[in-house]
Amino acid sequence: MSIEDFADFLAREVPKGRIAELGIGFQFKVALRLKELGYDVLAVDWNPASVERAAELGLNAVRDDLFSPKVELYEGVAALYSVRPTPEIVRPILRLGRKLHVSVYILPLTGDTMPRTMRLTNFRGLAIYSTKGI
Repeated sequence: MSIEDFADFLAREVPKGRIAELGIGFQFKVALRLKELGYDVLAVDWNPASVERAAELGLNAVRDDLFSPKVELYEGVAALYSVRPTPEIVRPILRLGRKLHVSVYILPLTGDTMPRTMRLTNFRGLAIYSTKGI
């Protein structure tokens, strides 16, 4: 069970194309693995230093506020995902997924409670929560 297994799960669930990691922070392993697998990864964070580092690593990176997202930044994404998001940004992530009509996948910290509307999948020992696009 490694964090990169989340990328393998996403590759199984989401057709190749554009995918966005929300709240990437400084944990780039999943995004870089998806890039290796042929995805066009959009790395999103509010922290300019995080966005700068993601760009240095070759990811398409943008700064955005998930509480008031610029929807046009996400044009063409096939799905949204987040790795261990802070609890307060989970609902804004789900709202953005609904606006875009795309699936959302969240790998929470152990013990974090996810909304009951999300489906739980155990993949290689990882508890992954998802909603399907509408």
